[in-house]
Amino acid sequence: MTKTAKNLTYPVERIEMSILIIRGQKVMIDADLASLYGVTTKALNQAVSRNEKRFPADFMLRLTRRKKDELVTNCDRLQRLKHSSALPRAFTEQGVAMLSSILNSDRAVEVNREIMRAFLRLRRILSTHTELAKKLSELEKKLKDHEEKISMIFDAIRQLMAPPEKSKMKIGFTVKEKQKVYGKGKKDHKKTGAF
Repeated sequence: MTKTAKNLTYPVERIEMSILIIRGQKVMIDADLASLYGVTTKALNQAVSRNEKRFPADFMLRLTRRKKDELVTNCDRLQRLKHSSALPRAFTEQGVAMLSSILNSDRAVEVNREIMRAFLRLRRILSTHTELAKKLSELEKKLKDHEEKISMIFDAIRQLMAPPEKSKMKIGFTVKEKQKVYGKGKKDHKKTGAF
């Protein structure tokens, strides 16, 4: 934990656990951010509403009721949102950076530094996992190729080890035409006088 992180209410691990993936983006929920900044969720959302232009769709998104219910079900720490009538806002990394400009306090600046570091660590971890997944895929492909070649070798060895099939054909040759009796023809020629 860094020196700045010790002054925060939550440790760095808590910040990292607050980063969720929603709609394919890494985000933080307004309630978690408000808790880190030391303000109420209502105050945070009011500040955002007053500066709506600073938060385009790629900086902040509003969760649907279904997504909110799913989060409450899956994340114990978000149980406090269960009975809230307001739909939570989710801030991307850029949205969190923009929050520090509207929440102009030393704590907000300090917390944002740690949040940006957490996003960076997460990006590194994900890139490491992506590289690892790619290498595993390549290894799997090589193994598959080797398995096919090894299988062919074993098939060839089995064929060589198998006893030869007995041939049903007899060795030699057989004459299929009627055999003439030699010597009979001479006698027949003598009788006729032709030779």
